[in-house]
Amino acid sequence: MNAFQLQAMRLAWRNLWRNQRRSLLSLLVIAIAIFATTAIAGFGLATYQSLEQAAIRANGELLLNRPGYLKEQEETPLAEGINGSQQLTKQLLARAEVTQVEPKVLFSGLISNGQKSAIYLGQGVSPSLFDLQGPMLTVSQGHALLPADSPRFNADEPQIMLASDLAQSLKLKVGDWATLMSTTSSGALNAMDVKVCGIFSTGVPELDKRQLFVSLSTAQSLLISDRVSTLSVYLQDSSQTAAMSQWVTDALNSPQQMLEVTPWYESAFFYQKVRALYDRIFGVIGFILALVVFAALFNTLTMSVTERTTEIGTLAAMGAWPREIIGGFMREAALLSLLGALVGGLATAALSLSLLQLNIQMPPPPGRTQGYPLTILFSVDMWLASSLLVLLVCVLAAWLAARNGVKKPITEALTYV
Repeated sequence: MNAFQLQAMRLAWRNLWRNQRRSLLSLLVIAIAIFATTAIAGFGLATYQSLEQAAIRANGELLLNRPGYLKEQEETPLAEGINGSQQLTKQLLARAEVTQVEPKVLFSGLISNGQKSAIYLGQGVSPSLFDLQGPMLTVSQGHALLPADSPRFNADEPQIMLASDLAQSLKLKVGDWATLMSTTSSGALNAMDVKVCGIFSTGVPELDKRQLFVSLSTAQSLLISDRVSTLSVYLQDSSQTAAMSQWVTDALNSPQQMLEVTPWYESAFFYQKVRALYDRIFGVIGFILALVVFAALFNTLTMSVTERTTEIGTLAAMGAWPREIIGGFMREAALLSLLGALVGGLATAALSLSLLQLNIQMPPPPGRTQGYPLTILFSVDMWLASSLLVLLVCVLAAWLAARNGVKKPITEALTYV
């Protein structure tokens, strides 16, 4: 910035505060617009992040299965299961990007307490999966499935975890025995006695009425098969998803067994729908706020130009070009927008930090029974984008207002009262 530009900015700064009340009101309008935009966007970003983490915790960054498994119903359990899951797991874990691989067996059938039976949706998993579930799964009674090397593990007592509503329906509690019935991979009927080790809640009523977990070996014994339904691959960084998906497709597919690779964002349907909805809502809100700022600033700057008509005429009489006069008003508007953006950004950052301490709970969303903490993420990128948008709106309003002001003839402007 040369000496002339620096002097012009100093003059714009002084002119900005000639009417402090009007400037402060304009500054407040801009700050509120920036605050509202960044706070709403921060809420959306926190929601996206939460849904992304929920999807990844459930199925990993990559989900491996036989082609068509997710779209077509199997005739018998594990009829389209993956063979050689242990070898595939070793190959995946050999990659530095992979942190964990979780095999799953998905099956269904009837569970009975001896007097009453209910339909269930079961998952055979390894106990290490529950370390990844975090807040997505709440164990209200008992404990999660125990690993085979735990001192409390008893191979003669197959464990089962029941969802809260399913356990309540069958009047089962921790320590009770139940009978699992299902169709084997060959189409026969099989049953197994299992002991309840824990009761959990997912926060989704429909799942809490039907879901249960057993160990992977228990599920395979019940279904009389060593296959697995899916392999969930967890990565060091979600940004590696696309590259690892391509590697799995190229390296692990063989003529004997083809694998379908589904990235987390393709299987997370709830995440996709919520993000599409929020993007539209936030886009409309941002457009409305931009209109409000434009209208408020255009009105304020028009008043300022009208009051300074004599000054404009004097500058024109002294040889100032119209573009120089307009440029002065535009610099004032730019300074005002930058100050408002700074105040609005600081307010959003303060709100974000305050919510982390206050732990305000939001009501449960539709289809769920558990609330979640209200969180607003302060995004520097979103703040910069909002500030740039407001800067453009303010400069445009100043240009339109000042352009009309400099059209008056010099003699008329000098005698304007």
